[in-house]
Amino acid sequence: MVKHIVLFKLKDTLSKEEKCEVMNRFKAAIEALPEKIEVIRKVFVGLNMNEAEQWDICLESEFDTLDDVKLYAAHPDHVAAAGILKDAKADRACADYEF
Repeated sequence: MVKHIVLFKLKDTLSKEEKCEVMNRFKAAIEALPEKIEVIRKVFVGLNMNEAEQWDICLESEFDTLDDVKLYAAHPDHVAAAGILKDAKADRACADYEF
């Protein structure tokens, strides 16, 4: 199994309300993907509640293989969901590991 962890930092120029709206839309879109992309074994999006921390969003997902992660990343429904953050994202960090 492969764990796929992604952290997102939103732009500081966004208001708290704008960040909240974008984060909630992203969470809903990503968490709806298992119904559309069969290689997803588990997915969860956590929204940071601690304003003292750097990262705003944590996406945690599980797949059988790294090839499944790549298939997910290129899937049109994932690309559309990720696009929600396109204009709001300041930074991204990712790790994929076997467990």
